[in-house]
Amino acid sequence: MKPWLGRIERGVGLLLVFLLSAMVALTFTDVLGRRLFNTPVFGANDITEHLMALIIFGGLPLLTARRGHLSVDLFDRWLLQPGWRAWHKAVDLLIASILALIAWQYALAVSEARAINEVSPALTIPRSWMYAFIACTAALSALLAVFAAAPRHEQLIEEATP
Repeated sequence: MKPWLGRIERGVGLLLVFLLSAMVALTFTDVLGRRLFNTPVFGANDITEHLMALIIFGGLPLLTARRGHLSVDLFDRWLLQPGWRAWHKAVDLLIASILALIAWQYALAVSEARAINEVSPALTIPRSWMYAFIACTAALSALLAVFAAAPRHEQLIEEATP
């Protein structure tokens, strides 16, 4: 891995840790406020929704680049054979297609959210910027999934085969 890619990955990872910590702190404060003082944090649901989207879709390109998507290893004995390379490439391209579809749908949602001025319920945060972020990270993840179908993936299969 190139050094600058490693720095970007670490930076994004640290940002995700910070966002997750902020969400935990907000939830803790909100629960304490509700239980002890009968006063919740105003807009906690809106902030939590936005933080959740930032965490999930901010981490999606990292997960895709590391080929960390959920997989079932029940049939690995057979599927990791060299004859199944085309299958692995097809799965990578299917993942890329699904991620591209998600990116496309959120790109359409950006223009719609701007047209109707869609905002969050309590804090009236515009939704279009969040949809744009999701569209961009899903598109980046789709590109990374296409790169996963490259020939270097074949080496990984050969190394994993006993």
